[in-house]
Amino acid sequence: MKNTALTHIHESLGAKMLPFAGFNMPILYEGVNTEHETVRNAVGVFDVSHMGEFLLTGPNALALIQKVTSNDAATLTIGRAQYSCLPNADGGIVDDLLVYKMKEDQYLLVVNASNIDKDWEWISSHNDLGVDMKNLSDDYSLLAIQGPKAVEAMQSLTSVDLASIAYYHFEVSDFAGIENVIISATGYTGSGGFEIYCKNDEVEQIWNKVFEAGASFGIKPIGLAARDTLRLEMGFCLYGNDINDTTSPLEAGLGWITKFNKDFVNAANLKEQKEKGVSRKLVAFEMQERAVPRHDYEIVNAEGTVIGIVTSGTMSPSMNKGIGLGYVTTENSNIDRDIFIRIRKNDVPAKVVKLPFYKK
Repeated sequence: MKNTALTHIHESLGAKMLPFAGFNMPILYEGVNTEHETVRNAVGVFDVSHMGEFLLTGPNALALIQKVTSNDAATLTIGRAQYSCLPNADGGIVDDLLVYKMKEDQYLLVVNASNIDKDWEWISSHNDLGVDMKNLSDDYSLLAIQGPKAVEAMQSLTSVDLASIAYYHFEVSDFAGIENVIISATGYTGSGGFEIYCKNDEVEQIWNKVFEAGASFGIKPIGLAARDTLRLEMGFCLYGNDINDTTSPLEAGLGWITKFNKDFVNAANLKEQKEKGVSRKLVAFEMQERAVPRHDYEIVNAEGTVIGIVTSGTMSPSMNKGIGLGYVTTENSNIDRDIFIRIRKNDVPAKVVKLPFYKK
């Protein structure tokens, strides 16, 4: 099992550590609800250094990215990031990822920790264009500084005007006394903030200075358990739960990152699927009684017929009600549709709702 460069700090802070995607990761510190509320109302810091980073360089870097990703990376300008996915040859998803345009012929791809090797092999197998590929995953750390007070709390650490960095834009600049840090206005919580990419031997200094700067703003370290409740309140997909090798981006509601103005892996089949319509869809639902939906619970209709399956579920800390995502047959996917979640042989009423669950 791998450690991040900050594992010793998490252990010294008393974090509950558990294996996640092959890494020894902090799952919680004080408790999920407390950490969740810290990010919603103030500022919290996640160590997400388990994520993978690939650097693609060369005159054909964009062409390779266009071939293997579903979104249109040609729209990116230097300093912008894009959410995308890697379609497989069977209509499913190899992974979802972020694409950063660093320079004219250079892109940074940020992939899920559990898929680093799989993604590397997949992209490499399509690289007949002579693109220089470097796997930087073992050399780089990633901090997510998230929450409505993140800008104010972190401004003293950089010469960049943090408030001027628009959503899904980034700057490469000084941060916490370190040069050439990527400061990205991205995140997985829906509460604003930044993601900070730096080298492993720089991250401890950055971590320490971040907590010094944020002390008066109530900054706290946050574990991956709260990261999951935060992302679920926004309806953000989690690879391995809501999307995987068997789910198409169109079924998952990711048609907005599936652009048919270019050719990419399996584009023809996905385009046909879009034209014909999908037989199942990923929907968001809220429990109508006090109950917690969980991954792999069956979704049924009023007659008790199984119509789908829960992919993610939790008790929402912000809303104090059970919420979830799941695939259902298309005819049962309309907003306000009454459905039922089978919890220990009881069919508990729920309702299909529009995302996000959490409205600021």
